[in-house]
Amino acid sequence: MSARSLRGFRDLLPPESELFARIEARAREVFSLYGYQELRIPTIEMKELFVKSTGDTTDIVEKEMYAFTDGGGREVAVRPEGTPGMVRAYIEHNLGQTGRNSKFFYIGSMFRAERPQAGRYREFEQIDAEYIGNPAPAADAETISMLLDLLGRLGVEGCSVELNSLGCAECRRNYRTTLLDYLRARRERLCEPCQGRIERNPLRALDCKTDGPWLSGEAPKLQLCPDCAAHFADTQRLLGLAGVPYNVNPNLVRGLDYYSRTVFEVRSTLLGSQDAVAGGGRYDDLVKSMGGPAAPAIGWGMGVDRLAMLLKDKPQPDTAPKTFVIAAAKEAGDRAFELLAALRAAGVSADFSNFALSLRSQMRSADKSGAAYALIVGEDELKAGTAALKPLKAPGEQTAVPFAEAPARVKQLLGA
Repeated sequence: MSARSLRGFRDLLPPESELFARIEARAREVFSLYGYQELRIPTIEMKELFVKSTGDTTDIVEKEMYAFTDGGGREVAVRPEGTPGMVRAYIEHNLGQTGRNSKFFYIGSMFRAERPQAGRYREFEQIDAEYIGNPAPAADAETISMLLDLLGRLGVEGCSVELNSLGCAECRRNYRTTLLDYLRARRERLCEPCQGRIERNPLRALDCKTDGPWLSGEAPKLQLCPDCAAHFADTQRLLGLAGVPYNVNPNLVRGLDYYSRTVFEVRSTLLGSQDAVAGGGRYDDLVKSMGGPAAPAIGWGMGVDRLAMLLKDKPQPDTAPKTFVIAAAKEAGDRAFELLAALRAAGVSADFSNFALSLRSQMRSADKSGAAYALIVGEDELKAGTAALKPLKAPGEQTAVPFAEAPARVKQLLGA
């Protein structure tokens, strides 16, 4: 047996795991500010859920999905993205009938069997936000504003919003005929996957990593119907009122079949060619197509792994314990443990090693921990009812502090 993780999977170790936790905590703060509730969905769903919602011509379904037959003979899949499961839960539990805005977020792992690359793994953490039931452009503008707000509060720099509209089903029906004629005439120039799927879904060619770049300049552009054009114009106007900078990119095509009208990506100049930090859009027909009510919706997903790449070199909060408790005598262990509990009860982070070790060994552990102060209990301290308070990071004299006063004294020093 090899004690190594699978390729494309990884362990998250400190300090990176702590960075992930801070990103998640800040996301929860922002979601609360905007009225979102957390919804936790299963890791495994029926495979059909992703095929029907995401589209059978997408890269996710054709190449990247981890799917298998379970012991009960069911075709299941480990979730490659969060929106289908969120919508399934919305329908199954009648979440549109609660009387509250149907605003939900989800934080968890997704899985795709794609080639690992910088910031992309086969298991990756994603933060999703979904707003179901509001067709107004204000929902689009708020959703995008919230994403930029979160990135700003995290200190992410070099971000820009790419914005486009894919129109409604009627817009795309007319465009599909025009685009299909164009692609058929250039079939020989297309990559093999695109040649095989343009008849089923010609729009997928625009999102192809091979053909997309040259098609974006040459292919005919989508013409919006009056309603979709007005919706897109209002979304842009509201983004301007919210102070969100954006760039209209008519070549932006998201890679999932369920998108309609507004689509967007947030990109960073700090990530190189793989520059997308987050993206999303409207999916006005998805809920109904999955057997639910007519409920227009908009959402986005953000990869935490790629976001962490942007933040890893920024100064991070000090997570080292503030105090380190040491027993300098065998009989001092119980008193030292009481002191450890008292410090934590007072809100002071504290740690220890092994009270049975020598004073030198425990002091070495205290220095390595990064603690600001050591509290030492030895024979003399036990007799006097005190602890020796020793600064570890800054010059200072060791002083004696009564046991009962030690937590307050440390808090005072830390505050100063």
